[in-house]
Amino acid sequence: MKLYTSVGPNPRTVRLFMAERGAAAELVKVDIRGGENRQEAYLQRNPAGQTPALELEDGNVITEITAMCEYIDEITPGPSLIGATPEERAETRMWVRRIDLHVCEPMANGYRWSDGLPMFGDRMRCIPEAAAGLKAGVQEKLAWIDGLMEGRSFVCGDRLTLADILLFVFLDFGERIGQPYSRDLATIPAWFAAMAARPSAKA
Repeated sequence: MKLYTSVGPNPRTVRLFMAERGAAAELVKVDIRGGENRQEAYLQRNPAGQTPALELEDGNVITEITAMCEYIDEITPGPSLIGATPEERAETRMWVRRIDLHVCEPMANGYRWSDGLPMFGDRMRCIPEAAAGLKAGVQEKLAWIDGLMEGRSFVCGDRLTLADILLFVFLDFGERIGQPYSRDLATIPAWFAAMAARPSAKA
């Protein structure tokens, strides 16, 4: 397999997931700052012009981080990071959806439409006047998530899942782009420190 990767939280999510699963792939770096992902050669692999993209041995390409991680989960041995039962898989997917909708997407757009405008302004439709509201909404939802995680070791209770990896990567991204999570939260700070201490965090 080849993983077309770059800077940014989405590729890092897949790299961390692969590290946790012990999966190997050739890493092909894509220069998104230079716009390589918007050139025809890359668009043939991912018409959306986004990273990452996972190219399989037969030449087929999987995009979208949740689909990539679920595929990797299914082809590698060991305890699943999605879930061993229908109920566990449903719980993981519920949380991944919540984190995607309420943290990842608004955080990323809050950055793209403000500090990231020099890079993204001519690549996508940006709504600068919405940036502050998106950033505030992320913080409100993190407080909600923090309350739901109270008493848990991981997002889904006592098992590490894709939901933890996704949330960790984007909270770490938030630290770098002026959207840090509140240290007054009851659960997330200690959970984040434990995630950062895992060997996979270096992926």
